[in-house]
This record gives sequence, structure tokens and C-alpha cells, in this order.
Amino acid sequence: MAYEQYQSLVETLHDCMVACNHCYDACLKEENENMMADCIRLDRECADICAYVAQSIVRGTPFVSELTQVCAAICEACGNECKKHDKEHCQDCAEACFSCAEACKQAA
Repeated sequence: MAYEQYQSLVETLHDCMVACNHCYDACLKEENENMMADCIRLDRECADICAYVAQSIVRGTPFVSELTQVCAAICEACGNECKKHDKEHCQDCAEACFSCAEACKQAA
């Protein structure tokens, strides 16, 4: 598949990766970082899969459908965890994750 066909998705994946990395870093600086353990774990998971899927699309992977299905599931899990926390970085991350999950579902 041509990268150009998925350019918007690649941008959404990148935005989600950035939001997750920011949330991850901010959660590590919270007073009670143990309370944020699930959020931190899912932020890393989500950032990694978003980066991998974006890179795979740019390389012309024939597995866009399969990868975006997995990515959507991880983005939803991360978004659901982040929305539990009232921190601005978590809310911003949840929004980015839900947008990315929707874009991935459309590509799948």
C-alpha cells in the first residue's frame, strides 16, 4: 500500500505516540507514581505500537489491516486508563488515543 494513502493515519499515529510519551514522562513525576503504574505501562505500550505501525506503513507493509487492529485495541486500553485520571496530560493522552483508535479501525 502506498504511504500517501495512509498519510493522515501516520500523522495521527505520530500525534498519539507523542501524547503517550508526554503522559508517560509526566506520570513518572507524579507524587504517587505507583498509583499511575497502569497508566505508565499502557502509555509505553501505546507509544511503541503507534511508532511501529507508522514506520511499517511508511515502509509499505502489507499488514496494515492486522497492525491497525492491534493498535486500535491498545490505544483504546490506554485511553480508557488515562481518562480515569484527572491530570491534564492524562486527559490529553486519552483524547489522542481515542482519535488514533478510531483512525486505526477505519484503516483496518
